[in-house]
Formats: sequence, structure tokens, C-alpha cells
Amino acid sequence: MSDRPTDFSDLPSYKAPRRSVLSMRKFALMASVVAGLGVAAYGISPSHDGINFTTAAHAQVDKQVKAQAAQPVGFADIVERVKPSVISVKVNIKEKVASKDDDNNDSPFQPGSPMERFFKRFGENGMPPGMRPGPRGGRGPISGQGSGFFISADGYAVTNNHVVDGADKVEVSTDDGKTYSAKVIGTDPRTDLALIKVEGRTDFPFAKLADGKPRIGDWVLAVGNPFGLGGTVTAGIVSASGRDIGNGPYDDFIQIDAPVNKGNSGGPAFDVSGEVMGVNTAIYSPSGGSVGIAFSIPASTVKTVVAQLKDKGSVSRGWIGVQIQPVTQDIADSLGLKKAEGALVAEPQADGPAAKAGIKSGDVITQVNGTPVKDARELARTIGGFAPGNTVKLNVLSKGEDKVLSMTLGTMPSVQEAKADFDGDKGSSSRGADVPKLGLTVSPASSVAGAGKEGVVVTGVDPKSAAAERGFKEGDVILEVAGKSVATPGEVREAIVAAHNDKKNSVLIRVRSGGSSKFVAVPLAKG
Repeated sequence: MSDRPTDFSDLPSYKAPRRSVLSMRKFALMASVVAGLGVAAYGISPSHDGINFTTAAHAQVDKQVKAQAAQPVGFADIVERVKPSVISVKVNIKEKVASKDDDNNDSPFQPGSPMERFFKRFGENGMPPGMRPGPRGGRGPISGQGSGFFISADGYAVTNNHVVDGADKVEVSTDDGKTYSAKVIGTDPRTDLALIKVEGRTDFPFAKLADGKPRIGDWVLAVGNPFGLGGTVTAGIVSASGRDIGNGPYDDFIQIDAPVNKGNSGGPAFDVSGEVMGVNTAIYSPSGGSVGIAFSIPASTVKTVVAQLKDKGSVSRGWIGVQIQPVTQDIADSLGLKKAEGALVAEPQADGPAAKAGIKSGDVITQVNGTPVKDARELARTIGGFAPGNTVKLNVLSKGEDKVLSMTLGTMPSVQEAKADFDGDKGSSSRGADVPKLGLTVSPASSVAGAGKEGVVVTGVDPKSAAAERGFKEGDVILEVAGKSVATPGEVREAIVAAHNDKKNSVLIRVRSGGSSKFVAVPLAKG
């Protein structure tokens, strides 16, 4: 019998006893629980040395022993049941001529795609497993391989978008060694999921997507095709949940420590009930191999996406048309919020649902249909979970006033372009006026070529200032300071003086940098 617990999320806690004899007896009791042995095996009576083991304590012990006996010591029975549903996915892309840009781009993903961001962040060794860059600088076919699993007996299977993206031919190999052709039904680059279909049979073994959310410490089994070695099983635990790896606004990954390597992409992560808790998608690895940090797409997300892919081959998401950012503690202090929660609207898109409903820059969205919004990512996931055309109610904190706004969701554009209003004419001779409490030098936007007509342009940044630490740079355009629009250096000073007189520790500034707007809380210098 194993000397390991079935699960790490529910281990009982024990207080250190005061006497050595009692310590030995309690240790024996604890050992019996962990090993799955009955208390009677150690001959421990209900009362010793004036210390009573209460009925409640016995009930807790019995509960742990029964839980231990109810679940398997090893994973062989589970693996035998679920392994036939897992498939190896092989793809081929026809010959192509590598462009000049290909030579300068080692990423195997489409330019601008969400997974390319993850590749750029961690490099080839941290890329989602199973997809290395193909040969550059010449003509030749590209091939790749990953994993997947059947979700129905008639041949529907789930894998990763980056496994089948751009594939001209898809083949799957089943656990019994047979190979079938498959076609791509639909893909969703934003979540990196894809649905494929194998024709010709209606009796494929398939896996069930879990209904519940895994707990940190739960066992997890990863089954897949690492390094082309099909049908490999590894075990570990759920290490964390809700991970953001920079893949996109819908990041909500489960982190697991079961060894996952290149080729596991698209494969399932099973719980001890034999249900799929997630789809293995990416690893973090300085060495190229598993270091115990892998990321899986939760089953709840897979269900939602797959249903739409099966129905219409694509995914439509609700959209309110706002550029949002997290509410940091500095920003919360600047706005007078008690907690750093909610999503701060940096800029509503013109003619978008939010703008039409009256949402403005600087507003904080705190609830959706009565459910609190923890942060900007949660707002994006929540709104994206609704179908376009649905009506939602948003609680919005606007200039200290709580409002409830109703709006009809639009359809998220497939491509969102950010246009810069400032071309960065650093040859301007206008040095502008200093704003000493921030460490900035600014000039009216109208006096700087290419800067537009709104706000003031940052023409100088003290490298030792708080503004420099917060990322301000020459060419940024300051639009608002402490909730007030500014067009001259004097208006910037006035807003800062007002914040200082109100004993504010920091001032909230809305700045346009590049092609987007954001709020930055900058600490005010003392004195």
C-alpha cells in the first residue's frame, strides 16, 4: 500500500503534544491515517494520560480512512480506462518559400497571434510543447505533432490551435496503433483551442470534460505524445490556478507540475475520477524540458469554446468596447477606493456599447450583473463569456458615484488595430515647462508637430524621478491629471497642486503612449 496520500488538498493538521509519550501515540495515530490503516492496528484507546480523543476526533479519523480506501492507491486503473481516448496529432503544411521576415522571426506562430507573445516572452525553450520552428530561408514542407483526445464517440476531438494552425493535412493515431485522417472543424486562437473530426466510426472511446473546478493540491495525470513518444502518462498535482502567462485577455490557466514536454500540446490533464480537468497548452522551461511548470486550459473554458466551434466553426464573444487596465493599490488610493479591485476604463472606444451607455475614461467597472469584478482580466473573461446581443448591467464607479448602466453587447472584432496619434517628433525645439513634483517637462500638444490637439506632450523626463520609474518617456501625451483634462503645463501644475493640498500621496494621470491610453498613478514628491 502506498505511503502517500490520495490528495494533498485536505491533509489534517495536528498540534504538537506537551508530553513525549502522548507525542508518540499521536504520531502513531497520524501515521495510521496517512497510510490508510485502522486505529485499532496500534491498540490506541480513547483516553490516555488524562487527554481524551473525542467522538469528533474519531469521526475525523474514520472520514480520512474511508476517503483513503475509496480512492485508488495507484493510477493504473484510471490510466487503463482513459488512455484509449487520447490521440497523437500529426500535421503537414505544404511547401512554402520563407520570406525575408521569416529569417528574422524564430516564432512558429502567426505574427500577432496570442501564442507568439508567449514565445517572445520565454523564447523557444518556453514555447508551447510540440512545435519547434521549421527550417528557415528556403522551400520545404513543415510538419509538427501534438496531442489531443476524443470528446465523443463519433470522432470529435480537442487539441490546440497552434498544433493544427495552417495545416493542409491532419492525421491522428489512436492508442491501438491505427491512423485516421481528420479535418479541422474550427479554431479559436484567443484560447488556443481547436476542434477536429475523424470520420468513419461511431465507437471511439472518449473522455468527459469535468464539471467542477480542481483544487490546488489535487492529483493530475497528463497523457500525451511527448517528443513523439505516444501514450505517455505522467502524474503530479495542481500547483496553482488562475495563471496569466501573457497569452491574452482570457488567460485563466491551471498550473500543474506533472511532467509535460514538447508534443504534449493539446493533450488532456485528468483528475482522479478520470475526467479532463484541462487541456495542456504551454510550459515554462529554461532548458527546453519539463521543470515542473505547465499550463492547462480549464475544462469550463474548453466546454464553452468547443460548443461554439462545433455549432458554427468559430467563436463569437461579447464586447463592450473599452480599453481597461488593473486597479493597482496606487490607483485605488488616487481614486479613494478602499480596495484595489475592479477594472479601470482607460478609454472607451468611440461608438462602442460602453461609450453609448455613458461609460467614460477613469470609470471603474466593479460588477457585472451583480457579480463583483475582481480585476481587469476577470471582466474580460466575464464579458467574453456572453454571446453578442445579450444585455448586461454594469456597476460603475464614476467620480465617486456608483451607477448601474445597462447595455447590449456587441461582437468582438476579429482584429483590433491601435492607431497612434503621435508620430514622435523629437526634433522639436520646444522644451516646454518643468513639472518639478513629477520630474517631467511638458509642452502643449498643439505646439508639437504630429502630437494632435489634445493634452500636453512629455518632452523631457528626469531619469531619477518617480515618473521615470512609472515608465513615462518623451513623446507620451498626458490627457488628464487627477480627473481633469489638461492642455497646458499650467493646468498640469494646478491639478498637481490641488492633489497635494488635498493631502494625496499620488496623482492619477491618463496618458497616451504609442497607440493606447492608460492610467498611471505617480507618487507626489514631499514638500
